[in-house]
Amino acid sequence: MTSPTHRVRITALAMSLAAGGALASTGTAGAAAVSAATAGTGSAAVSAPIAPGLYQSAYSERNDALWVASSEGRPPAAVTASRLLKVDPDTLRVEKTYAPVTNAATGAVQSVYGVAVDDEHNTVWTTNTRDNSVSVYSQRTGEHLATLPGVNHSREVVVDERRDTVWASAFGDGTLVAFDSGTFKEKERVTVPGSGPTGLAVNERTGSVYAADHTGDRIIEASPGAGKPRLIPAGDGPLSVALSKNGRTAYTGDQTAGTVSVVDLRKGAVTRSVASGSGTKSVAVDYRSGRVVAVNRLSATVTVVDPRKGSVVKTVATAALPNHVHVADGTAYVVDKSASGPAGEDLLTRFRVQADG
Repeated sequence: MTSPTHRVRITALAMSLAAGGALASTGTAGAAAVSAATAGTGSAAVSAPIAPGLYQSAYSERNDALWVASSEGRPPAAVTASRLLKVDPDTLRVEKTYAPVTNAATGAVQSVYGVAVDDEHNTVWTTNTRDNSVSVYSQRTGEHLATLPGVNHSREVVVDERRDTVWASAFGDGTLVAFDSGTFKEKERVTVPGSGPTGLAVNERTGSVYAADHTGDRIIEASPGAGKPRLIPAGDGPLSVALSKNGRTAYTGDQTAGTVSVVDLRKGAVTRSVASGSGTKSVAVDYRSGRVVAVNRLSATVTVVDPRKGSVVKTVATAALPNHVHVADGTAYVVDKSASGPAGEDLLTRFRVQADG
């Protein structure tokens, strides 16, 4: 599901764990939690080296696993390695590493970037941005089940389990593409000419999907039976979008402005803008507290925003270049692109959004 209430076991981590077990090319791996660093919060944040080239993560409640996408090599350079990683959310150890398949026509690896889980069908979906496609893998075995082409510069995926639908954003041609999560067949395309859809969120009660339009400084809303998409103002340069628990409010992470915008979806207007940090890239909502967690790529911080008060209530320091945040049952998981692990790995950082008790 898109933003479900997950149940994550949080266990005590011994700070004497070894700093860097090497990742295996397949099977289990030995990355261990190695550090705790929080700026001005009083609560611990734990980090672990995972692999080079981290992009996004998604939590599976069914399997109590965090799925992480990794690809090395930035354009115009070729991809040198890509991995779909299954990580234990308690220990932050890599349990399994799966290699993406190769495009038979081009010989290029279908490297993974965006990731989302479908617990109903026990699958994990990835965006293969350089291949203009999305792929489906089994959560149980890691087997590649399908590659679905025709998603131009595929960036993110989101799952609507209630409607057996997976949406993907095609940044390259301003399109949102819907697939049947059981048959993998394409169901629908919604195109907004001139737009650049990036981050996605879905309201499973209504079936409406929301995309951050980085090009148009707005949110694209595509609703069942609406006939045409609705365009809603957002902040400056939104890359990511998340929804409140009741689905009435959207939050965008505005990369250009360095803000979190609070958007009233009924009114179709920005009601509040909160300065979060330089290069705000990813946002997620903690349904327990109602707070918004924002990753600030250029500030090397994660800020926790109270959208009702319009203020930052917590700032967590990360390694350089934090890239994405996922929140599950009050716990935030942040992947970075710092290459600061003992063998040049990027880090996964975990912290509680709001102190328990």
